[in-house]
Amino acid sequence: MAANGTAGGATGAGPAPPGPLLPKGALDLLMPLHVWVGASGHIEHCGPTLRKLRPGQILTGARLLEVFEWRRPNTVRVLADLLAHDGEKVQLAFRDGPRDTLRGIVVALGDGQGAILNLSLGISVVEAVGRYGLTGTDFAPFDPTVEMLYLIEAQSAILAESRKLNKRLEGARIAAEKQAFTDTLTGLRNRRAMDHALERLADPHMSERFGLMHLDLDYFKEVNDTLGHAAGDHVLRQVARILLAETRRDDMVVRAGGDEFVLICRNCDDVAVLNRIAQRIIERLEEPILFEGRPCRVSASIGTTLSSNYAAQDASQMLSDADRALYASKDGGRARHTVFIRDAGLVELARDAGVRPVPPSPPRDAAAH
Repeated sequence: MAANGTAGGATGAGPAPPGPLLPKGALDLLMPLHVWVGASGHIEHCGPTLRKLRPGQILTGARLLEVFEWRRPNTVRVLADLLAHDGEKVQLAFRDGPRDTLRGIVVALGDGQGAILNLSLGISVVEAVGRYGLTGTDFAPFDPTVEMLYLIEAQSAILAESRKLNKRLEGARIAAEKQAFTDTLTGLRNRRAMDHALERLADPHMSERFGLMHLDLDYFKEVNDTLGHAAGDHVLRQVARILLAETRRDDMVVRAGGDEFVLICRNCDDVAVLNRIAQRIIERLEEPILFEGRPCRVSASIGTTLSSNYAAQDASQMLSDADRALYASKDGGRARHTVFIRDAGLVELARDAGVRPVPPSPPRDAAAH
């Protein structure tokens, strides 16, 4: 079947002479979004891109005004109304969702063949491209939309590469940050991470109460001297595993250096709770740790202070007070837990939860451990 075009809206007396006959394939190539409506008001043919907008729906044979709702002009009720707008711009939308809005022009056909509507997606083209998977082949070869699609595809490719690059950079940043804040031997947080955490907790806007424990291994030097540094490293890794197992999920376990560890117990300054954590750690670390079949025997001395001891939290002062409490535990016989309590000084907490005052002792050099 052929379409006979006329020069719509031509001036002068009499009808315009019939134009060249175009087969449907040519119409599809030149106007992929066209609709040919016959004299009866039914759709005779529509372009491939228009069919793509309504997958699974047979448009050919349907009444044009049942498929589309006329937006502008809104006076179109029958085919004669449509033909009266020959050569004019129109705006219409699908009656069934998605209600994509189309814009175009009406061209009346001679010989009672109805009219052709050459349509376009207008500004909704970007959304339609994504929704229906349209490509450059779905538009007329010289439609400016094709160039816009190329720009969109290029922009999408650039954005995709940018996202990949940002993801790699973020991964590298996270890995570098993790490495910077991680002790390589034990996998625990390191002193830098501890300083960073204490700085945040000292922020007056945080108002979080916490306990700070300083733990030092007893008899660790003997392990290194008798079994070697490989055994010492093995013990430190096992101690790290035990500390993680005996603390809570939100607590921070830090290897502060050598055989010293710091525990930041988040949202907890309850002496009884902190004592239970400390006593569990002491009991676990009194069990021998095997290295190549040989037992390594250590224990833990612990000193604790509470954030509630200080009107204004000072990380250096807290670490100093926890250190004093730690050495009181060592002076008291090791494998003990001592707490610094405001207005009470140093108090040793026994495993039976009994408490006894500890005379203050100044911090000493780490070599005296």
